[in-house]
Amino acid sequence: MTQISPNMFRVISPVDGSEYAVRQYADAETLDRTIANAQKALIQWRRTPLAERVAIVLRFGEEMKARAPALAEAIAHQIGRPLWQCDETPRLVQIGEVLSGLADDVFQPVAYPSDGQVTRYTRATTGGIHFSICAWNYPTAMIGYLVTAPLIAGNVVILKHSPQTPVTAEIADEAFRAAGGPAGVLQVVHMDHASAERLIGSGIFKKVNFIGSVGGGRKVHAATAGTFTEVDLELGGKDPAYVRTDADFDHAIPLLVEGCFSNSGQSCCSVERIYVDRAIRDRFVDAFVAEAEKWTIGHPLDGRPMVGSVVGAHAAGFIRGHCDEAERSGAKRIAPYAAAAAALGEAYVAPQILLDVDHSMPVMREELFGPVACIQSVSGDDEALALMNDTEFGLTASVWTQDIERGAELLDEVDVGAAFINRCDHADAYLPWGGIKISGMGRMNGRAGLLSATETKSYHVRHVAN
Repeated sequence: MTQISPNMFRVISPVDGSEYAVRQYADAETLDRTIANAQKALIQWRRTPLAERVAIVLRFGEEMKARAPALAEAIAHQIGRPLWQCDETPRLVQIGEVLSGLADDVFQPVAYPSDGQVTRYTRATTGGIHFSICAWNYPTAMIGYLVTAPLIAGNVVILKHSPQTPVTAEIADEAFRAAGGPAGVLQVVHMDHASAERLIGSGIFKKVNFIGSVGGGRKVHAATAGTFTEVDLELGGKDPAYVRTDADFDHAIPLLVEGCFSNSGQSCCSVERIYVDRAIRDRFVDAFVAEAEKWTIGHPLDGRPMVGSVVGAHAAGFIRGHCDEAERSGAKRIAPYAAAAAALGEAYVAPQILLDVDHSMPVMREELFGPVACIQSVSGDDEALALMNDTEFGLTASVWTQDIERGAELLDEVDVGAAFINRCDHADAYLPWGGIKISGMGRMNGRAGLLSATETKSYHVRHVAN
């Protein structure tokens, strides 16, 4: 994204560096009107029966699915992912279905000890304006994360998408209206960062839901200071995987390679650190390299490459710079398609493997957000556990073992929000999603995510005899 003027921005496609879209930021008058529309819509939406809210959310998913080709094409151009991998609508639809299936139970009153004179219960109550701020890396699926629970729970949502992916947001706006969504209930607004911070600081929002970088999350959190605005922050990760001696290589290797390189490593839960028991290190590396060679790089709109570009030349330079620094510090780099990436353009980074790394290197401490697998050998469980926790981040971690009980014991001691055994780089729609430490706060998805879009109200009823 390039800002053209104070109120205009340009989307530069990383595919070829061309201009893909030009859009205008909302001015103060438009933002005031958006807030007024949300306040007006909230009065009726919170009174709308739950079944009707659910029906609209499900229809929204179907309308997004009907627009899957347009959404996929927009993603390919805006972020450079291969077109054949760009249909995220099944994920958005699944989130809607899962949360809709939980809704009746979540909104049932919860009884507490009562007697003949007093009845006690709680209810999940609704109503408020949510400000949802969406990242660019999974631009369709993340709309599901950010708007589904608030809408089902009777809130209205103002959606600000990344300036790298405005077309995705516009398609979602169209789909919600086609689904019969009432005016003002879900509004899409192109907004610059300064305007977003001012609105957050005004205290007008019940809650801010943010998916993005740690730096962006800090700004959002700071903007809420003194407002008592609730906030969910889903931020970055430096997610570790630990491969024990009893791991099933046929199962583990393809999933770990995918976890490192899928979406060019541009996922908050990408596997960025792999710890392998020293006894199996050489065999693991050989198998990992062989699998990684299947991950070809190519033009996102041509054929079926496994990876395309990263989001832009600046991001590519950051990734390459860290890998170069690691190599100068003694790491061994394996990048089978480096020449092919260079020929494609400045924004292309080939999947690569760094061996002989350690925690003195920035590649093992800082989020790279690129297709880089860093592999370090360890002496066993104790060293692996210590290294997995040696980070500021705390989003996900995985253990690869056939001893499920031992894997769970280890993960109990890893400071993360989501733990995997024999799986990685996966946000399960049935489970709450979020991190700890600088990876964020709060939870999205699952029952906990739906509850987080509500307020718990307690009722104390004293029965008075006539």
